[in-house]
Amino acid sequence: MKRTIDLASIIGLILAIGLVFMGIVTSTDAETREISINFSNLSSFFDITSLLIVLGGTLGCMLIMFPLAQFAKIPKHMMIIFMPKQYKPEDYINILVDMGKKSRTSGLLALEEDIKDIQDPFLVNAIQKVVDSVDPEKVKIQMEAWLEGVDERHTQEKSFYDKGTALAPAFGMVGTLIGLINMLRNLSDIETVGPNMAVALITTLYGSLLANIFFMPISNKLAVRHEEEYLCLQIISEGVQAIQAGENPNLIQDRLLQLLPEYKKKSMKGDEGEEAGGKGKGNKKSKK
Repeated sequence: MKRTIDLASIIGLILAIGLVFMGIVTSTDAETREISINFSNLSSFFDITSLLIVLGGTLGCMLIMFPLAQFAKIPKHMMIIFMPKQYKPEDYINILVDMGKKSRTSGLLALEEDIKDIQDPFLVNAIQKVVDSVDPEKVKIQMEAWLEGVDERHTQEKSFYDKGTALAPAFGMVGTLIGLINMLRNLSDIETVGPNMAVALITTLYGSLLANIFFMPISNKLAVRHEEEYLCLQIISEGVQAIQAGENPNLIQDRLLQLLPEYKKKSMKGDEGEEAGGKGKGNKKSKK
């Protein structure tokens, strides 16, 4: 299965980081309204104490909540987000309909030849069981177990980033409270008010940025990737059961099309209409 570069994720990340950065270094003169860029502003937004509170607290709690193996999957998740596998449900429908036609004419054993050209492990596993004459009920149970396993695994991996989304702003608030407590304790010392207030505000900023630029977008994009993959798995499950039951290929196609979102149904029907129209024109010309 081919991987494609997700330009939307790359552009979104660049925009999020770039525009926040520009907001920090850009300032407007109150009198002339002229916009200027001042990179010295960056020093006001860096505080090692705030960074330690937010990153240290968030990372520490996540280490308590999740095993180390979950952290090792972060590079894999980045690959899924920026270079995802391309799942095309319409391709799976076409493959399964063709298999349905072949099984009706040549028998289920003829499908064993098609397995060699299929890269999807779930489809290969399911068709192999059909070829091996495994009881339909057992095939259905095993496919449902596979689907449940995928759903459970993806939910757990998504929850890793959901927890980060909640923890980062929480530790930003912890840093704010620490800064305010230190400021109020030493309120008589004017020189400490500024640094303590900076800690109070910057930790909130760090927590919000970490949650909204890193954890939340990854969680949402993993959910989108899950839906894309899970839809194809559902199509395979329904299609294989229909093939094993010996259903008419046209009925199989209609059954699988019902699983698609409405916009994909229209696009598939449009493609089929164009193909039919092309064939019809060809037939008319031949008659002439």
